[in-house]
Amino acid sequence: MNYENYDPIFPDQPVVDQYLPIWASLSAFRSKPAFIWSEYGTTNVSNGSTLTYAQLNDSVQSISIQLLDSLQRGDTVIILCTPGLELVEIIFGCQRAGLLSVPIFPPDPSFSKQNHHHLLRALSQTKPKAAIAHHDYITKVQQYLSLPSKDKKLAQMLQNLKWVPTEDVKHKNADSRLDSMSYDGCKPDETYLIQYTSGATGNPKPVLVTAGSAAHNVRTARKAYDLHPNSVIVSWLPQYHDCGLMFLLLTIVSGATCVLTSPAAFVNRPRLWIELITQFKATCTPVPSFTLPLVVKRGGVETGSSPINLWSLRNLIIINEPIYKASVEEFLHVFKPFGLNPSSISPSYGLAENCTFVSTAWRNDDNSGNSCFPVFPSHNKLLPIARLASEEEEEDMDIIVVNEHTHEPVDDGIEGEIWVSSPSNASGYLGHPFLTQDIFKGRLSNKVSRCFVRTGDIGIVKGEERFLFVTGRCAEVIKLPNGQDIHPHYIETAAYNSCPQFIRGGCLAAFDVSRMIVLVAEMQRSEKDKKILRNICERIRENVFENEKVDVGMVVLVKSGSVPKTTSGKIQRWAAKHDFLGGKMNALMELKFDNNGGFLRSSNGRGSYGEGEEGRAVIAEEKEEVVYSLSSAPWLARL
Repeated sequence: MNYENYDPIFPDQPVVDQYLPIWASLSAFRSKPAFIWSEYGTTNVSNGSTLTYAQLNDSVQSISIQLLDSLQRGDTVIILCTPGLELVEIIFGCQRAGLLSVPIFPPDPSFSKQNHHHLLRALSQTKPKAAIAHHDYITKVQQYLSLPSKDKKLAQMLQNLKWVPTEDVKHKNADSRLDSMSYDGCKPDETYLIQYTSGATGNPKPVLVTAGSAAHNVRTARKAYDLHPNSVIVSWLPQYHDCGLMFLLLTIVSGATCVLTSPAAFVNRPRLWIELITQFKATCTPVPSFTLPLVVKRGGVETGSSPINLWSLRNLIIINEPIYKASVEEFLHVFKPFGLNPSSISPSYGLAENCTFVSTAWRNDDNSGNSCFPVFPSHNKLLPIARLASEEEEEDMDIIVVNEHTHEPVDDGIEGEIWVSSPSNASGYLGHPFLTQDIFKGRLSNKVSRCFVRTGDIGIVKGEERFLFVTGRCAEVIKLPNGQDIHPHYIETAAYNSCPQFIRGGCLAAFDVSRMIVLVAEMQRSEKDKKILRNICERIRENVFENEKVDVGMVVLVKSGSVPKTTSGKIQRWAAKHDFLGGKMNALMELKFDNNGGFLRSSNGRGSYGEGEEGRAVIAEEKEEVVYSLSSAPWLARL
């Protein structure tokens, strides 16, 4: 039997929720904070913003009893709660009640800002019996339903739901005593969660996650990051899916303490993140790769009133590949004087189809000296996200790199598609049987093997330590006229570096249109001077060619917020291309170049690419190509 948390009398639990009553029964953990919530973008924490292990366990038990008063075990419920401790309680309460939960961010209940498309998608695909939300939110939904101008399809779906106020399930008295011998929550082989992919390469897909695969995933992550009851985690990630949700489960499995705040609070004041690390002496924090340059630029290191001290941090977990070494080095240069240890840098990899966590290049028990940032190798400016085990070692995550067309393993040093096989693999996509077969049942050619999840990511293994680098995505590779391939993030990075004082970092999208490379870049402010805008376009083209030897055919400068992104901050290049072809870009300037770098055409204002017969013909051709690729590519549901 395996044991967790370094305690030989504490065995693994089959599902995450079953760790809670064990911790709550121990005197050392009963009053220990499991979760702490930072309100309003400050580090001030009131008494009502802390959940101890005993409080959380009692609340979860009470919620589960109340939910089963009006629902039946196995029912699907959609959770529409804003970020906070209440959302944490509801998520665990649904698992203990044996319900299938679908947590998503609640859109504005007026539904007037066209921000309800994901809710509509979730309702139509998962067909929930009930929705759990705050009473005030439910009241506003009812007001919307009484309007004559409401969306009829959305209204019908909302009316079919049984609405459950969080106040009713949280504050009603219930016998919260739990008989540990008769646990009736979600079993290991039962689907307990529908987790949507974020939609970086296509519309978000509903991933079916069993309670057992989720428990295995966070136990594997706990071991990889060496987390334990003395660990303190700080997270501002969305709590609805992916890494943000995983760290809720990871906290409980580790017996740790997790300090939470909202993504909006971080974006409004990035310094909050490092202030929370300082105040709570955090040992672990997960962040998307765009966080590092954002905090360097807007973190107010020298302007804040509270001191910064990052000496306690053992794991600065960086997610959302590709991970550029230069941005990490810049972050270290700024924060090393504040105690940040370079050995805490933990480049990591994950995807929803594997519950979330897959691997990290960081190692705690390695004596070779090759598993910390100062000596991490780099490949084409990128950091590794895994170190693959040798054949003599046994690893729970079997990661291989294969030829995406022949499904045969490739040799180290050759790019291929990354495949993952582990007990953490999700069960498939809800309502997509053929896509599930294609993605979740990958097998090596001419070889009897286990099933693998095809990630749609391109990777390469380098060096004696067999470090794995994620270099791009299969669906986004750009074919160059010389027959070579390039990943769009290299073009975007070179473009940004040409004019960082004008362009928003992490807000560029490169794609090809009829064998012409188009680069869309958000401006920091709405510049109106045509000469400045034209100069920026020219510098972008020149810098991309100088650094990547790639000719950009058109540069489109757009207003802030125009480039589509996922909830985790990834660029949706497919959506940017769709908006570009449809003339929906809030363009400040479009500049098209000939093969010699001269101007073929320029325009100001709203995108005009589709004007004229030639433009409309190209758009028709490209739209047909986009529709085909969105319907047939096997990696659309990739994070």
